[in-house]
Parts: sequence; structure tokens; C-alpha cells
Amino acid sequence: MTSAPLLPGRPLRLVGGIVAATVTAAATFLIALTLSATPATAAGTGTGYLRTNGNRIVDATGATVRLTGINWFGMETDNRTFHGLWANPPATWRGQIDRMAELGFNTLRIPYSGDALRPGATATSINTWTNPDLVGLSPLEILDRVIEYAGSKGMRVILDRHRPTAAGQTPLWYTPTVSEASMIADWRMLAQRYAGNTTVIGADLFNEPHADGTDPNGTGACWGCGDPARDWRLAAERIGNAILEVNPNWLIFVEGVSCLSGGNPNAWDGVPDPWQNCDWWGGNLSQAIAQPVRLNVPNRLVYAPHDYAISVYDRQPWFNDPNFPNNLPAVWDHFWGNIAKQNVAPILLGEFGSTLANPLDVQWLTTLVNYLTANGMSFTYWSWNPNSGDTGGIALDDWYSINQQKYAILQPHLVPPTGQPTSQPTTSSPTSTSTSTPTSTPTSTPTNPPGGCTATYSIVNQYPGGFQAEVTVRAGATAITRWTVGWTFANGQTITQLWNGDLTSNGASITVRNLSYNGSLGPNATTTFGFLGTWNNATNAIPTLTCTT
Repeated sequence: MTSAPLLPGRPLRLVGGIVAATVTAAATFLIALTLSATPATAAGTGTGYLRTNGNRIVDATGATVRLTGINWFGMETDNRTFHGLWANPPATWRGQIDRMAELGFNTLRIPYSGDALRPGATATSINTWTNPDLVGLSPLEILDRVIEYAGSKGMRVILDRHRPTAAGQTPLWYTPTVSEASMIADWRMLAQRYAGNTTVIGADLFNEPHADGTDPNGTGACWGCGDPARDWRLAAERIGNAILEVNPNWLIFVEGVSCLSGGNPNAWDGVPDPWQNCDWWGGNLSQAIAQPVRLNVPNRLVYAPHDYAISVYDRQPWFNDPNFPNNLPAVWDHFWGNIAKQNVAPILLGEFGSTLANPLDVQWLTTLVNYLTANGMSFTYWSWNPNSGDTGGIALDDWYSINQQKYAILQPHLVPPTGQPTSQPTTSSPTSTSTSTPTSTPTSTPTNPPGGCTATYSIVNQYPGGFQAEVTVRAGATAITRWTVGWTFANGQTITQLWNGDLTSNGASITVRNLSYNGSLGPNATTTFGFLGTWNNATNAIPTLTCTT
């Protein structure tokens, strides 16, 4: 998917009620799910690098991990970095990641294009007041910081080769000016850059390979056709194995195609095409069981299809089935679900979303997330960004407030990022050219009393005349329903902007109370608020905090 409207699906021809009858009939032949002993489930995103075990993703201890994440795009566009870095507080780059984690998204899928990786690439549209610590950084250096901070929240990161260049999506993974070899070189560079950093768990090799041209003379991406120039299955093997040579710890995420042949149905030949032939761009993995991707390192393959709603493209035939939405599980089974149901490999639905402008899309989304959860499948929702022309976002136009209708459907299916992937800062990144000096100096905190709370203050960024700080509030051994944090600045500091709290100040005396959505905390649970402030460039001492309930 992109930030501008497109039609990811392709119209499929049908005669009368053939499609409805076919899908409805298919639903009657679903194999019943056999329940067995439930394997251990890791908290949040688990620990260490991730692996696969049958249809499960597991952590370094073998515990099952379910990735329930979100896409944050922009690095694949002409901006060459994350969209929304132009927003105002509290939607700083850290504030947006804080918000994602607080909402329960445990994984970031980050689209990029090759243009963002080139020497001299420049990140644009950054609000220098909101994000002064990003000024002068390259797109890769900004990516380094996002990865490191997401890891500190317990989140995981999947990198997505979204386009060969910022110019737009292409049917094939290469173009006349961007070769497969160039793509592999980019991937190997990233795999080496983040080697040893367990926040980054893998590579989504290429976004939405799809058909081009008309059958029988299609020129787009096929699956299993045997043509090395068009067979996405063979290309995924070449690219995935090249990555694993330099970083064997990564998972390899492989999307499907749209039409197996690599060509769009011929609407003029008078021959009806069955609904099973074509799916969304990247969504057709119907031959992956018979013709799987073969990687040289075992337990690394995850299939990552896409699926979209009526408001994105309303001519998928299954939307017209009179049994909608009950017919949808049979459609998903056919195109990608059986891969997991038959214990072949895990499924991560890499993109799915809607504006929900069409009321039927509410049924589609509700049915889809129920299907994913019932079958233990992972996902990354499209998208965080409110400026996705196809779907809108979870975030609203201020990049911080939330679309409550969408979130209410997703929230019961999210696994919060309570685990710690033990992220390490990237050691191979170039020295920053920014003049800002990020620091992190948290105070020590006492043991939490039952029913009480503690607060930890840290300076996350400091620069001439200003700084950004974060306060983490932690409940005690029992749940709390409200909190108040107070302190006194000793060196003339002032707060200019605060988020995630209600601020009262009287000279140097500061009081921050919870808002309606972050006052209730379970035992030992945490929430954060942050602020921008001024200082005198001489002393910016850490104050002593009190936390009361």
C-alpha cells in the first residue's frame, strides 16, 4: 500500500452466482481445527532473536510470540524518512512511538526505498522545534534512533523493501535502473548494520509484487512459473538466502503475488475466470504449500500476505457473496490461511486496513482480526499514518489522537510490548552530525509500596537552550486508578509543552496529574508523560520526584 490512492486488486470476471456458490461451498469443506496442548506464550515480544516452529513464531526460549504491530511509512517516499516528523508536540518522534506502545502495538513495520539508503540521502519535512535531535541526521541515522527507542519499549522492528525507488510501486522487485543485485546489496548492508540488535527481527523482502499485462502475455510477478525474471518465489529464495549469509538470525518475510500467472485476467475473451486465480497485490500465496520458498537456514520463513477492504477496491468478487462476511474465512484459507492451518509456516498479515467509510468494512475488519486471533496469526496494521490516501490511519491528523472506531476493533487483539528484546544500539552507524547531545540520566526509584506509585525522571535529549524529558510512572504491588507526580526545579528550568498529563505550575513547583486514559494502572504497570523545557545551559539537574495516588 502507499500513501496515495491506488487499486491494489484486479477485477475478476464471474458469471452469475458462480463466485458466491463456489466460496459458500468451499466454506462447508473447512477442516476442523484440532486443539492440542498450548505451548508456552512469551510476554509481549519475548526475548532474543525470533525463530519459527511450524506455524508459530517463537523467541529464544521457545515460547510463542505473537506480533501485533503497525506500519509507520514515509521512508519509502521523497521525504526519505518517517512521515509525521513535521507534527507538533506531543507528537515528537519519541512521543509517537510512546503512543504506539501504550496502545498495545508491539511491532513496527517500516517501509523504505533504495533512495533512502544512498550516500548523501537527505531526510526532509522534520519539525526542528519538535524534533531538534534529528536535525542534520541522514535517513539511516534517524532509522537507527527509531529502532533503538522502539527496542527500549519492548517493540520489534520489521524492515520492508517497499519500492525500488521513491518514484512508486512496481510489479517486479527490480526495474531497468535498479537491479536485483542492487536490491540484494541494500538488504545485506541493512542486515550487517543491525546484526546483533535483536529489536530488528527480519526483512520483508519486497512489497506487493503483482501482475502486469494481460493473460496469456503477462509480464508481472508470477509464482511458480519458472521464469527467473518473473518468478517471485525463486527471487525470494535468492534474496532471502543472500541476507541469511550475512545475518542468519533474521526472519525472512515473503509476500505473495496478485495473480499466479503474473498476468491480469483477460476481460475480453468471454471465458470466466474463477475467483481463486487472483487476490490483492502481495496477497496470493495459494501455491506456497505446493511450491514453497526454500531457505538455506531452517526456521526462518514467515509468509506475509496483504488483504484490504471494500473501500479500498470494491470489485473483489467475495464482497458480493450473499453470505458476506461469513464467506471470508474460506477466501483467506485459500489464499494464505491454510499455510498456517496446515502447520507449514507462520503467517504475518503485513498490511490490512480501511477508512471504514463503507459500513461493510466494519464487518470485514471485525471478521478478519477474529480470524487472525483464532488461528494465532501475527499482523501489522496499515497504518499509523493519517495521511494514507487508501485507508487513513490509527492516528488522526495531529499524529497523536486516535481513531477510536478502528482502535476499538483492533484493541482486543493486541499483545502489548511488555517483553524486552534486549536491544543494543547500532554500532555501525556513522557519527551524527547533529549538535544535540542526547542523554539519559534516570533517578533511582524506591521499591513500590502496595497501592502506591513511583516516578522516574530522565532527560532524553538536551540542546542549547532547551531539553526534552520523560517521566515514567509505575504502580505498586496493587492496581491504582490515579496518580500525581510533583517536583521542584532547582536551576530555573521551565516547561514549555507537556503531553500525557495535566500540568499545574507555580514558579519552580511542578505538579502533573494523570489524564482520563492513563490513570488506571495494574500492579507494577507503567505509563509515561513527557515535556519540552528550557534551561540555562549551565545546570540541568535531575529533580527529586514524589508520586502519590
